[in-house]
Amino acid sequence: MRVLEGSRRRLGWGLVGCGGVARDYVLPALLEAGNARLVALCDSDAEALARAPGDGVARFTRLEDLLAHPEVEAIYVATPNHLHAPVTVACAAAGKHVLCEMPMAIHPEEGARMVEACRRAGVHYATAFDQRHHAAHRKLRTLVREGALGIVTQARIHYACWLPREGAPRNWRIDPRQAGGGAMINLAPHGLDLLEVLLDDEWTSLTALMQRRVHDYPVDDGAILMGKFRSGALGVLQVAYNCPDTYPRRTLELIGTRARAMAYRTMGQTPGGTLTLTDAATGAMTAVPLSEQEERSPFLHQAEVFSACVLEGRPQPFAPERDVRLLTLLSRACDSRSREAPSCR
Repeated sequence: MRVLEGSRRRLGWGLVGCGGVARDYVLPALLEAGNARLVALCDSDAEALARAPGDGVARFTRLEDLLAHPEVEAIYVATPNHLHAPVTVACAAAGKHVLCEMPMAIHPEEGARMVEACRRAGVHYATAFDQRHHAAHRKLRTLVREGALGIVTQARIHYACWLPREGAPRNWRIDPRQAGGGAMINLAPHGLDLLEVLLDDEWTSLTALMQRRVHDYPVDDGAILMGKFRSGALGVLQVAYNCPDTYPRRTLELIGTRARAMAYRTMGQTPGGTLTLTDAATGAMTAVPLSEQEERSPFLHQAEVFSACVLEGRPQPFAPERDVRLLTLLSRACDSRSREAPSCR
């Protein structure tokens, strides 16, 4: 069901950063959400700004002009990583609620500064972990809570893509100054967040291994994170920029004593994919159905959940301090002696 369906009140949104993800996924979600309305866009690149969809919305090349718009109440920050902290702090100072793309920042200290700025200003802050909003993942979380899997012993995620240097000379994701790293910092936070949400558990330790194996850019093109949860469950995240897109490369697996859950092609920005359960006693595999109403864009569900919390005056589902904790764990893992590639920083 659409959040706040039929409500007359819609939260006024501005978007900072009109790159590919914003243009293809965030903007359509803000335009379709039942409790949100797109008011304004901002990007220092006038061409990117002009290409962004949205009839009748205000367009600015300067952040201060967007923040001065009286109808903008919340901001979706979709800039390169190194700008997340300064843009969020500026938005908070202007009294705007903030939904910021992941990772929330490059360094934990920046993340803590963002959270404190929003707390002082009395505005909402959330990191845009869209994976937790995928319909299959929401269904899987319910199954775990109901005990359908029994005791979960291990969790594994493979989330990868092919990102060469050629053909993308302006891709900030391979620029260590703008991204803060490569595959690790840009892909792993999704899995770190998602597994905590699915298992209702907390990572207590992480170890990282990184590589620069295929591409010649100055950031890691592949990484593995291994860790343990407070419950004793173990988790492994495999992320990469060096995995051909034709391979199966978006899988999520939870191993339990009663059943194994496998989600295929659910990791990513789009709806769809499959979720199956394998019974521990019989080995029988069954598909978990998702209704057409459930199968909506994770970005759309995310926008509606954030807007509903603001409009109804209730906290966001997860405290922002949690995001700082995850970023701190990731940062420490990247700085560990076990790494085999340049630092995530």
